[in-house]
Amino acid sequence: MSDSSRDTAEGAGWGTPELGEYKRLMPSRVEKLSWLNPKTLWPARNGVLASWFGDPTGRTRSRWVEQRRAAGAPADAVVRRAAPDHFSFMVIGDTGEGDDPQYAVVPGFLKVSQGTDFAVLASDVIYPVGSTGDYGTKFYRPYQDYQAPIYAIPGNHDWYEDLRGFMRAFCDEPPLAPQAESRRTVGAWLRSSLWHTPRTPDEQRFAEARQLRSAAAQQAVQPGPYWAIDAGPVRIIGIDTGLLGTIDAEQGRWLREVSQGDTPKILITGSPLYVDAEHHPCAIEGGGTVDDIVRDPGHHYVAAIGGDIHNYQRYPVRAGDRTIQYVVAGGGGAFMHATHTIPRVSVAQVTEADFRCYPLRGDSLAFYSRLYGRRLRMNRFFTLTEAQAMAVIAERLGIPPTRDQGTPVRVTLRTRLVASLLGAGGRPDRTSRFRLPVRKAYTQLFSPSSATYSPPFFKSFLRLDVTPTSIRLRCFSATGNRDHEIDPPVEDEVTIPLPDAHRDAT
Repeated sequence: MSDSSRDTAEGAGWGTPELGEYKRLMPSRVEKLSWLNPKTLWPARNGVLASWFGDPTGRTRSRWVEQRRAAGAPADAVVRRAAPDHFSFMVIGDTGEGDDPQYAVVPGFLKVSQGTDFAVLASDVIYPVGSTGDYGTKFYRPYQDYQAPIYAIPGNHDWYEDLRGFMRAFCDEPPLAPQAESRRTVGAWLRSSLWHTPRTPDEQRFAEARQLRSAAAQQAVQPGPYWAIDAGPVRIIGIDTGLLGTIDAEQGRWLREVSQGDTPKILITGSPLYVDAEHHPCAIEGGGTVDDIVRDPGHHYVAAIGGDIHNYQRYPVRAGDRTIQYVVAGGGGAFMHATHTIPRVSVAQVTEADFRCYPLRGDSLAFYSRLYGRRLRMNRFFTLTEAQAMAVIAERLGIPPTRDQGTPVRVTLRTRLVASLLGAGGRPDRTSRFRLPVRKAYTQLFSPSSATYSPPFFKSFLRLDVTPTSIRLRCFSATGNRDHEIDPPVEDEVTIPLPDAHRDAT
């Protein structure tokens, strides 16, 4: 088994290892997506417009669901798979930028996913705006060799073209009929006037792309943008959190209904409920939250897995006499969100000792220091070795270094200054009201975008193995290095016991 990033620096992907073979999977021409480019940001404006002038996605979602039901989709939106009591599935989130980091995940994903029954894409299938024309290189091509069905929940980027590409790819649904939007208020008029509308897709190009995943074993048509899957001893529930990370009243009623009963449940959501040492319960229109439903002991949730944030995090939260595993799983291909900005964890009685993340905070800080050393042409000042970054993170958080460094590393004034400039987290009791907004601004301004085309990429994906008594959840890493393609390192692992009531019933 390969060393993980918790074992050695080489296990994290540092050094000069052999480059992986993922490039042979890529198209000859790759669009370099940059989130600092106005041409990328302007078509993605609908999220901002929805936050300023009102979010119309609830109405649009209802129209999609109504159209799917008219086409014969089950009214309860439940997929009933004939899965045995022992089965496995994959979860991978925030995949589709179509560049090196996304394709670098594929070899390890295919290796680890052997023998699994299906996969779930958790949020943001296609960047930047979910266009139908991008599905060829950002979905069908990278996953053409995964010989099982793929289900998905949309993220905010999939909604930037009103979910048209997503519904076509995963629900085989034609576009909605045009419908004039009310412009009775100034805000509604401005939103309608500025709203990014979907581009007309090239139908022949899309049909050719779909042929890449045309085998009978790969087929699945899901009921809509939100769904439930009954498989073996568990129910997996996927929700659509739209543009702003909330769900509408209609979906909220459905979620409460499908959450009833003794069957153990796993939630898949586009907006994680615990992330960056904070609780985000996800509001439901009309009252209540998604986390209220997850924590209700009568619903028997054992895990809640969310995309949207491009790394891996896990929070084991006690809820009465049970533990719910709250997981962030958005490391499937898009640019890496920093973990070194996460302060020392103290949320919902989860402590730093309980918390897990990938990449490790020190590796995240070293990655960003090199990136911005190059970007700002200040390598000598900004660049930290992974050992220096690990040492300063340990000092700031007041914890031992996560990875054994051998000889102790001296933390210098320059190291501390770089860590501060790059938004490194600290202890909650030492975090001022000023520092927290600064870290949040940092994560928005200093994202690496697609400027990183060389390993280590610090990508990740999950495999879940289900039995009648437990679920084994493992997080695997993908760095872009050849050794890790052959034997993907396990960065985290937890066994989740299933409720006694269900075991007794079976």
